Amino acid sequence: MLKTGWRIKEYLFFVFLGFAMMLSAFSGIFTRLNAYLTLPVKGMLLLAGLLMAVLSLRGMLVFFLTHMKIRTFSKKDIRSQILMQKRLIRGPKVVVVGGGTGLSVLLRGLKKFTSNITAIVTVADDGGGSGILREDLGMLPPGDIRSCILALSDMEPTMEKLLNYRFEEGNLKGQSFGNLFIASMNEITGNFENAIKEMSSILAVTGQVLPVSLENITLYAKLENGMVVKGESDIPLRSREYQSKIQRVFIKPKYSKPLSEALRAIEEADVVVLGPGSLYTSIIPNLLVERLSKKIKNTKASKVYIPNIMTQPGETDDYSVFDHVQGLLNHHRNLHLDWIVANNSGPLPTKVKEKYEKQGAELVSITEEDRVKLNDLNIKILEEDLVEIRKDYVRHNNLELSRLILSCAYEQKGSRWLNRWRSKRRKKEV
Repeated sequence: MLKTGWRIKEYLFFVFLGFAMMLSAFSGIFTRLNAYLTLPVKGMLLLAGLLMAVLSLRGMLVFFLTHMKIRTFSKKDIRSQILMQKRLIRGPKVVVVGGGTGLSVLLRGLKKFTSNITAIVTVADDGGGSGILREDLGMLPPGDIRSCILALSDMEPTMEKLLNYRFEEGNLKGQSFGNLFIASMNEITGNFENAIKEMSSILAVTGQVLPVSLENITLYAKLENGMVVKGESDIPLRSREYQSKIQRVFIKPKYSKPLSEALRAIEEADVVVLGPGSLYTSIIPNLLVERLSKKIKNTKASKVYIPNIMTQPGETDDYSVFDHVQGLLNHHRNLHLDWIVANNSGPLPTKVKEKYEKQGAELVSITEEDRVKLNDLNIKILEEDLVEIRKDYVRHNNLELSRLILSCAYEQKGSRWLNRWRSKRRKKEV
């Protein structure tokens, strides 16, 4: 926003300079200057001033339309898109905490309802291309952050394909172009946080994407058999290998420092959303960053948890909706959830169900037993058929999910307004 303000000020400066040159050419405002100017010079000054003013005004208009993500100069379309942007700007402040595919799916839906989005993303990933860059370059893993930036960006399909492209041969095999882009920005800016901000600016991201911390966090898990596993990518593998469920996870360094912008976003939020995403390797690692977890606990915003729509082999095998909640609360006992958003769809199509059963995954749908246990914890339930199947992959329906989250946010905004109104009335009565 600061850069945007400076760009507009630059354009305005040249507009005024152009008008000043025009005035100096044909008026008597600057009489002393005009006395030394010949008629041809005045004509050139007038023409230069006019040209500067017109080009600056045009540049400012194009910049404004681009910043507002308006790609058409049709009067009707511009009006409707400006109104839409105003609606998004006035939308509730949503903070989403997590990582992985589930988070990016949700963000694609949320950006259609509000532009006040902050995604706080785990940096415990150590697998795939992100793990290689983390080890080779000593940088934080960019994979989950890249996915969130692309989900919130406004770009052409070709550009998105380019940033998601994975090399298939040579030393870069398995590495995505987007990860390399972030790695390059990290080298140029000398700071991972600045690299993310620059990439977000280039890709016209709605809201902001923040790593939970700039520290080199490593995730560990203690299994029920007593074994301790090091590394986010190794945890589900070892859990399945030893057929032992995850008892708890923890991070090193234990006292990691969160980003101040992340803390501020939570403080100002109308709703804080945990998930969707891998329970033990994407969501809980963020809550293990102590100051961040305290900020979430103390925020006045609605706190919403979204369990994954499918169980994850080696991580949440046989988990019910309530088991997901219990796993979360076991790592943050002082956290009170206001809402849980749960799927209540029917069975999956046979072909899709068999595909996931081969992988050891099953659909997570809320049951009557879940409802009773959640009511005992004073957690309100929002349930809907949230399943969306694309190319035989099961995902959350991001638009329906976003609507449910926004309903929590608007309820919170309404209660805040009501409390402020009651507070003002009490002061007047006193």
